[in-house]
Amino acid sequence: MSLPLLCDLSRAELAAWCEAQGEQKFRADQIRKWLFGKRVNEFDAMTDISAPLRKKLAESFSLFSSHVAAHQKSLDGTEKLLLELSDGERVECVLMREDDRRTICISTQVGCGMGCVFCASGLLGLTRSLSTGEILEQVLRLDRLLPPLERITNVVVMGMGEPLANLPNLLKALAGLEDKGGLGMSMRRVTISTVGLPEKIRELARAGKSYNLAISLHAAENTLRNQLVPVNDKIGIEAILAAADEFFETTGRRVTYEYVVLRERNDSPEQARLLARLLAGRNAHVNLIPMNPVTELPFGDPGAERLREFVEILEQSGVVATIRKRKGADIDAACGQLRLRHQQPAVS
Repeated sequence: MSLPLLCDLSRAELAAWCEAQGEQKFRADQIRKWLFGKRVNEFDAMTDISAPLRKKLAESFSLFSSHVAAHQKSLDGTEKLLLELSDGERVECVLMREDDRRTICISTQVGCGMGCVFCASGLLGLTRSLSTGEILEQVLRLDRLLPPLERITNVVVMGMGEPLANLPNLLKALAGLEDKGGLGMSMRRVTISTVGLPEKIRELARAGKSYNLAISLHAAENTLRNQLVPVNDKIGIEAILAAADEFFETTGRRVTYEYVVLRERNDSPEQARLLARLLAGRNAHVNLIPMNPVTELPFGDPGAERLREFVEILEQSGVVATIRKRKGADIDAACGQLRLRHQQPAVS
């Protein structure tokens, strides 16, 4: 039976554990500094921790519960890991390099239950949510891919799964990055993406943190969105926008609307005009994402000319829009694609 994961403990919980061992509470920050700051991979490397405490740590916890099942490197510097967890399930995480930014993309669930028809993450359904430690472990694995003088600058929670469906564990993980002994990560450098769960958006707003919110919209009217994002049939765009407006009012953080552009499905000028009308008067940013083709899915890239036309229509209507730069296109770039390729189909 595997030991509990050290990263499942918050800073306060680790301090309480240290006290229970007869140690001072400040030992927790020393331990966290070795783990997050000095990038050690074993307890014995924590040289300013006493040998008896290191022994207790090794007997009580594991530093990592996963192993790297696949590691892909792109020509543009992007790296993608497929991590196999202690129960044999697998999740993906990504490191993206650009100028002075080192952005990581992490997962919150094994698979996804939202059913977006263009996303590889949900093709195998939802298995389970990740623990706080399993979320943080992705950060640690990716951080260790960087050279000594480089650090993670931004975190996007846009990997496998619906982040707001695992909000308690996610918030605890993000607090672990921000707390003393963590990465010193500013909340404003964290973006959480959601398919749009209204009550969970409000819960995130009430958390009192300055995280960025990105809503995966993908359509400007319910008929089309119901086809692309089936859970929308039980939610509706109007309810999502109302919650997003409350998020902006509560936090002051501008909401980003993600829009995966699918050739001949949601890329027409009429869809662009509908989107412009939907977001008119809102302090919003539209992030257009060209479809990364996935062999198992019948959707394609709309092409540069179609994308430019879409952007022009939005901008002429006063809506701020950008096209996301494609990263890692040569290494199973689409979310969930690497896991899908390595997943062995069940034999009937």
